[in-house]
Amino acid sequence: MKTNETVVAEKLLQIEAIKLRPDQPFTWASGWKSPIYCDNRKTLGFPYVRDFIKSELCNVIFSEFGEADTLAGVATAGIAWGAMAADQLKLPYMYVRPKPKDHGMGNQIEGAFEAAGQKVLVIEDLVSTGKSSLQVVEVLRKAGLDVIGMVAIFTYGFPEATAAFEAAGVRFQALTNYSTLISLAIEKGVVNADQEAVLLDWSQRPSQWQG
Repeated sequence: MKTNETVVAEKLLQIEAIKLRPDQPFTWASGWKSPIYCDNRKTLGFPYVRDFIKSELCNVIFSEFGEADTLAGVATAGIAWGAMAADQLKLPYMYVRPKPKDHGMGNQIEGAFEAAGQKVLVIEDLVSTGKSSLQVVEVLRKAGLDVIGMVAIFTYGFPEATAAFEAAGVRFQALTNYSTLISLAIEKGVVNADQEAVLLDWSQRPSQWQG
């Protein structure tokens, strides 16, 4: 029987929201070389996959973070998922910009909220090092909100991200992860044994890996 993590990973592979290229590495915005590229925005164009992931998000929110008073999406990729989950669960919703607007009200947090200890759950699409995601947590905390955790669609499972979330006191859960994805890719014949070794090597030292 397939676990939910495996089913989510399978759907991301099927629609090529995740691409594996051990022999032709991608270059991330950070400059890192990587044999994998994840673009969860692509799922928005596939209604049945979109609906499945939305349902999985809601299940995790309901079962693991049921005390949430409101949801907060991370701009830009987390905005749609947070809005869909909030609508399904009938919860208030906001989203957080990377920086305050330079005009109008100068908001960085968009949406109505009550700052006095309101419990907020952050919705993210992808977590790598966790740095940008935790910056959003800091913005919400400075506004007086009580961040109870974060849920993402996919995580690379980097040790530094795990350590960063623990240090920040943020509970984190993802619908699926890198190790589940690679196991599935091997099972499906998407990658061979040599390529698996490359993919596993990268996950142990992503910032130094050169392909």
